[in-house]
Amino acid sequence: MTMRLRMWVLALGGLGAAVLYVLACLGLPSFGGDRHPSGDRAVRAALARHTANTVSSVNFDQRALDTLGEESILFGSVLGAVVLLRQTRDEDRQQPEPARVAPSVRRYALFALPVTLLIGLYIVAHGQLSPGGGFQGGVVVATSLHLLYIAVDYRALERIRPLGLYEVADAAGEAAYVLVGAAALLAGWAFLGNFLPYGTFNTLSSGGTVPLLNAAIGVEVAAGVVVLLARFLDQAVEIASTDEEAEDRA
Repeated sequence: MTMRLRMWVLALGGLGAAVLYVLACLGLPSFGGDRHPSGDRAVRAALARHTANTVSSVNFDQRALDTLGEESILFGSVLGAVVLLRQTRDEDRQQPEPARVAPSVRRYALFALPVTLLIGLYIVAHGQLSPGGGFQGGVVVATSLHLLYIAVDYRALERIRPLGLYEVADAAGEAAYVLVGAAALLAGWAFLGNFLPYGTFNTLSSGGTVPLLNAAIGVEVAAGVVVLLARFLDQAVEIASTDEEAEDRA
């Protein structure tokens, strides 16, 4: 196939996609109207499965397979950062020198750390009941741990951040999501189908598989963000060249 023919194929494909996009937009309900077919269906499905938070019902039930893809993007990003930013044999990693922290900053950060951690865990645990969920709560949990870096120093953060455990937790969160989907297959449902009892509406045990998938996302996001930030923070390194490499450059 010549370059000119390829350009024609690309142009025709782009034109076809544009036409379909315009036709889809013309079929949308008018802005500000009282007709919301997609939203009405999502709310009905959420209430039928005893999930108070419709957004969580959409994310972890009605389109749980799409959420698996989103989670896998973060997991792949963390894995790529770990591989690309790993320490090589030519790098001599130096411990950063502690910097003076203003007393007011120290007090505020140490006070905010447990509060932020508790809020993050609350957001994850109540993901099927109130706004938020595993994605948002996981980021808040990871952020709370790094307040120790602001309040004290990097060494204090390292003491509560064993990277090996967080890397295992990152993989475990990803695997747990897939295993819940596989359990649905064993129960005779579709992959990631909501096969568990729906429980009592507006309680922590409601929503069937929604709280399980939400918790798996929370673990994966929290651990993944911690590992990702650790790899970037650890880039305060000094590359020590060997005598042979120095001679070669000379």
